[in-house]
Amino acid sequence: MSILLLESLHADAEALLGTYGTTLLVGEEASEPFEPGTVEAILTRGRGRITDALMARCPQLRVIARCGVGLDNIDTQAANQRGIAVIYAPGATTATVAEHTLMLMLAAARQLRLVAQAVHTGNWNIRNGYRGLELAGKTLGIIGLGQIGRRVRELATAFGMHVVTWSRSAPAMAEQQSLEQLLRDSDVISIHVALTPETHHLIGAHELALMKPGAILINTARGAIIDQAALRVAIAKGQLGGFAADVLEQEPPRANETLLHDDRVLVTPHIAVLTDVTYRAICVETATNVLAILRGEEPNPISVFRG
Repeated sequence: MSILLLESLHADAEALLGTYGTTLLVGEEASEPFEPGTVEAILTRGRGRITDALMARCPQLRVIARCGVGLDNIDTQAANQRGIAVIYAPGATTATVAEHTLMLMLAAARQLRLVAQAVHTGNWNIRNGYRGLELAGKTLGIIGLGQIGRRVRELATAFGMHVVTWSRSAPAMAEQQSLEQLLRDSDVISIHVALTPETHHLIGAHELALMKPGAILINTARGAIIDQAALRVAIAKGQLGGFAADVLEQEPPRANETLLHDDRVLVTPHIAVLTDVTYRAICVETATNVLAILRGEEPNPISVFRG
């Protein structure tokens, strides 16, 4: 029997999986030939999609897994209907994504892309007339109060920011506002909700128009939470002071993506969790829980998706 990887994992996780059986690396969406009748487990990171069609091809399949938090690249409903366990790593990415969020926030506030590129091309005089945005005393609006959103709140508070929040599920607290009020009041807005049918294009033309002139928008959640076409228009019109993200609606972006040619835009290639500590942890923990199921043992109950 075998384990199917749709993407490479940390070497320690691949070695761990190799103790059970043959591990096959076949690429995104199982585009290369493999023997579906032998597959007992399928693992992916963020790009490889575990669809109902892929599950249907593997009659011995017992468990599927995402080395990460979001499950938008897995058909969890189909897995549930087929009696296939779903493993993921909730909470494992909190620290590193929160750090990445603050990095992007600082970079956007200080126009890092513009000034660094200027110096690298010999233009030290970019400093003449330069004015960065100081975060202390500014209002940060956090959309989504899961573990990452709460950690970003802690870090931003340490920076001296005034934090307001919006959440559909977290208990009410004094700092919570309606989404529209948060958009109107915030100097910086950071997105930390999961991508669901309800949050798809949560931030569109109407929401972007509500933001303060010069506001900064940060996204380290999922690209499709923002209507990217509407975002292009808002950036082109100068409605926003900056946009910084680790995710886009289309990844990788098209070669002619106009957002990437604007000095007010800074995009990293979906790397927030790819750190020395977190990348290994999410891969090894996920592999460990997958092996527990394959060996008839109990996985960590937190890792089992029960939606």
